[in-house]
Amino acid sequence: MFYLRLARGYRAPDLGRWLLTAVTGAMVAAFLLRALGRAMSDPLGSGGAVTRLLWCLPPLAAVAWFAAVAARAVPGQRPERITGLITAGAGPARIRALIAGETALAGAIGSALTLLLFLILRNDIAGASLAPELGMGVELPPAAPVTLLVLVPLVAGLAAAAAVPVPDTLPGSSPRPGPRGYHPLRLALPTGLTVTGIALELYGLRPGAAEDGRPVRLPAGLGTSNLAALGGWAVTALGLALLTGPLLSWAGRLLVIARPTPLRLLAGRGLTAEARRLGPPLAVLALTLAVVLTVVRYWVHAPGTADILPAVEAGLLVGCAVAAVLTRLAEIRTARREITDTLLGLGAQPRLLYGAVAIRALTAGTVLLLTGGLTALLGAAVLA
Repeated sequence: MFYLRLARGYRAPDLGRWLLTAVTGAMVAAFLLRALGRAMSDPLGSGGAVTRLLWCLPPLAAVAWFAAVAARAVPGQRPERITGLITAGAGPARIRALIAGETALAGAIGSALTLLLFLILRNDIAGASLAPELGMGVELPPAAPVTLLVLVPLVAGLAAAAAVPVPDTLPGSSPRPGPRGYHPLRLALPTGLTVTGIALELYGLRPGAAEDGRPVRLPAGLGTSNLAALGGWAVTALGLALLTGPLLSWAGRLLVIARPTPLRLLAGRGLTAEARRLGPPLAVLALTLAVVLTVVRYWVHAPGTADILPAVEAGLLVGCAVAAVLTRLAEIRTARREITDTLLGLGAQPRLLYGAVAIRALTAGTVLLLTGGLTALLGAAVLA
């Protein structure tokens, strides 16, 4: 009843966040139930059940990532709700538990709807093509689907609880200002990973490297590769993802050099200030898009190798990454509302603010094109 009373005050962003969590939770639940159905249909000892469960981990991680980003934005976007809860006697830990419970409830409802559809299809409704995916003809252990579907709301709720910092749940409290730049020691790690990964991948792609050691068979019909090239690409992708935030900060600093105009000054300072908050979701989006585009390119050049399950998972991963970026942008806009009102009160033209936003978007897109494009290029070399 408490969550129903909260839902009566939902706005469009709240409903969108809640419904998106439920939909993504339902899709992950469908992957888990499919793995269960195939495990019941396959003969004992086939060994494919563990592989199918491992395929469920990427979408489960994507749902957890989106739940964390969305929960992180709730206190800033709905301060009046948090103020009301504090007035009613709820402390920071209680508020964090309520946000996590709201997220877990959305995931649980999506999982329950998927389970209902799974049971309906098992009642001799699905055709012969879906029978192996549902485990038709085999008795369904009651504890098995319940145990699998508990994972979705549990992971989403824990991710949401861990993402909400306690100081941000208290309206009126001044959050500690974090550092805007990046310490050289923090830049050494991603730079070293990127350089080491590129060198390792080039070593794995040298002539005659395919005959060294045992080839690694890639999933989703992506052929084979050697361990050095694949490991080098993975290390490079991680390094480039970690460099996204620093590159955004440096790009903001470049905008304000050499006697900047008010437009460049506003855009550069804003990008530098928000690089730490905007960097992680943009890095995840760039990495996800790079991997998906690399795989799609391979499937286009190798007809007949595509599989429907990885394609659906790729769509889910990209959707969660895009939703996380949009949520973070909404959070940043809410946090900068007071600064925007102050600038407008001082006589700043709205077109100046829109122009600064456009420059920040163009600069961030350039950074993503650099990191994501290099990741995709190196990934295509591995799959060539």
